[in-house]
Amino acid sequence: MDLEGNKRVFHRLGPSSDDRNQKVCYHWRAGKCDRFPCPYLHRELPQQAKNGTASSKRPLGFSDDQQVGRRNPNFGNNSSSWGRTYGGRGRGGGGGGGEIVKKTEKLCNYWVQENCTYGDRCRYLHSWSTGGFSMLTQLEGHQEVVSGIAMPSGSDKLYTGSKDKTVRVWDCQSGQCAGVINLGGEVGCMLSEGPWVFVGLPNVVKAWNIQTTADLSLSGPVGQVYTLVVGNDLLFAGTQDGTILAWRFNAATNCFDPAATLKSHTLAVVTLVVGANRLYSGSVDNSIRVWSLETLQCIQTLSEHSSVVMSVLCWDQFLLSCSLDKTIKVWVATESGNLEVTYTHNEEHGLLTLCGMHDSEAKPVLLCSCNDNSVRAYDLPSFLERGKIFAKQEVRSIQIGPGGLFFTGDGTGKVRVWNWLAEPTATA
Repeated sequence: MDLEGNKRVFHRLGPSSDDRNQKVCYHWRAGKCDRFPCPYLHRELPQQAKNGTASSKRPLGFSDDQQVGRRNPNFGNNSSSWGRTYGGRGRGGGGGGGEIVKKTEKLCNYWVQENCTYGDRCRYLHSWSTGGFSMLTQLEGHQEVVSGIAMPSGSDKLYTGSKDKTVRVWDCQSGQCAGVINLGGEVGCMLSEGPWVFVGLPNVVKAWNIQTTADLSLSGPVGQVYTLVVGNDLLFAGTQDGTILAWRFNAATNCFDPAATLKSHTLAVVTLVVGANRLYSGSVDNSIRVWSLETLQCIQTLSEHSSVVMSVLCWDQFLLSCSLDKTIKVWVATESGNLEVTYTHNEEHGLLTLCGMHDSEAKPVLLCSCNDNSVRAYDLPSFLERGKIFAKQEVRSIQIGPGGLFFTGDGTGKVRVWNWLAEPTATA
């Protein structure tokens, strides 16, 4: 819920000789103030520094060294580099040219409805994104939230699943829908691995082989299947009743045989990731469990989040987690092998999903969806903001594609295709 949207007055910081309490008129910004004289400002003031830069908002316990220098090329081996901002990148670091005045980072509701009369003079955004990426196309067809996106390796088809109980198959060349599969149950998640496409449904996991056209149903889950991952030749499924089920593919019978049931969480498991010979699971019970892939036993419980752990992601030797508690936590292993938090990034809204990828220059970027209907893009490890993607409703699915493409699926049922733009060359 976007509590900020209920404010009638927007605050901006900056020098001014105006004595009207530094408040910008809400109605003026919407282009319809009819008060004269108006007790509030009819002009913008410089924006406040964004969270994620090396400012006084740096989380407690993080390094106080705020020296600005070159980007650390070995950040993957240095946990102390998280959250630092390095100059020379042309986005908030040092360098000439001065600040570029931006429009208010809020979508124009009239533009969304295709009836804004202000055009380029509008103070709100007339774009679905800011930053270094552009939208290539939009795939329309789903009637409810897109809950899963999968693109099998080497395939020319994109698969999207929704709570409208269908999976749509899209032709990547034409962008047209090539087929609709009615499943009779809400899609909770999707995963592609090799020639297989897996779909999490209530009480079952569907497995389709796009090469052999095999269509299998893996029974065992109780309630909705929210998350799927493959690791150590096992398929894992996180379910509504808090258990994690595992299957192993049997090449002789061309089937998936039940392999294990992992029980530790007390509420639904909504996110899974595999890394460093470990399985990490996040749950509605606010915890992360760490499982050994060899013994399938829980070896550690992480309880630093204060709300639902919505997504977990492995990046180099780090584990990243996000939660409805409005934080992204970066975890690193101690000498004993246990994980501990090395950095916490704070957001203004609850976080829904994480996706790591590389931009057009092979630089690591973290995409994180927030429940204010936006997706933030951050440089890693600095957490310097690269840009934003906006949607009419929450973005629940983010999936990496080939050649720098990525896909987002939102609550309106729309799937958008994005690509990274080459960064402009800095000039003296």
